[in-house]
Amino acid sequence: MCYTVSVMKICEKNNDIILEDVKSFDLFNTFNCGQCFRWNYENDGFSGIAFGEFLHICQSDEKIVFKNTSLETFNRIWRHYFDLDRDYEKIKSELSRDSVLKTAIDFGGGIRILNQDAFECLISFIISASNNIPRIKGIIERLCLNFGEKVAISSGTYYKFPTADTLASLSLDDLAVIRAGFRDKYILAAANAVKSGQIDLLALRNASFEYAKSQLLRLPGVGEKVASCILLFGLGKHEGFPVDVWVKRIMEYCYFDNEQTKETISEFAKDKFGSLGGFAQQYLFYWARENKIGIKE
Repeated sequence: MCYTVSVMKICEKNNDIILEDVKSFDLFNTFNCGQCFRWNYENDGFSGIAFGEFLHICQSDEKIVFKNTSLETFNRIWRHYFDLDRDYEKIKSELSRDSVLKTAIDFGGGIRILNQDAFECLISFIISASNNIPRIKGIIERLCLNFGEKVAISSGTYYKFPTADTLASLSLDDLAVIRAGFRDKYILAAANAVKSGQIDLLALRNASFEYAKSQLLRLPGVGEKVASCILLFGLGKHEGFPVDVWVKRIMEYCYFDNEQTKETISEFAKDKFGSLGGFAQQYLFYWARENKIGIKE
């Protein structure tokens, strides 16, 4: 089924790009659903860096404003990054045939799955293992501050995500400053695997889901959940259905009514949601976490 949307009004005004008539796009939902870690709320909007470009983005009166952004940069980076050519209304309509998903979508229907840099995703989700979001964000921020390229703009100084070459050149002692603990060695191993070509992230984007996952699972520190996150958020594999503690709880609570293994839940989701598994996962995760659904009293 085609989920491409072509109706979107794009205006260029005072060095800003203004989007109108964009449905199913809420910045708070999108930046707070566990898929990304470098966007922060400041000055009535969110600021962050992706693909080496800084952006401050705001939302009001049903408009999305990309501050200090050219049309060329918008089309080259942000249009794809925010998945603006995908028809989320159609996706939500299909998933809402399931009553549980309908409730989750009613709560967080503004989520869009970001098309993130694959290497940044790889390292970020290695850092995410057995971790919480504030600590993940802190580790990643220190990683960029210490080893990323500086981007100076009028509102302050920001840092790009370090390249694989940069991280591969570091030692464990060098990396100690980011305070990632046992994950340090996994970060270096992944960076070296990408630098050497052992892991070709571009090739994995074009490979089958199962093959791409099998290659990621060869990396130290990458298990099923981390691999599924990288596949979904960094490699565009929308059939991915990462099962973390929140997703496990909500699936057990709504679909099983008893405890299940993560493997059983993954297979159930694959059969039930198919190619839309990643979208279903994000709606369920956000709804469950924000409302503490499935936590036993």
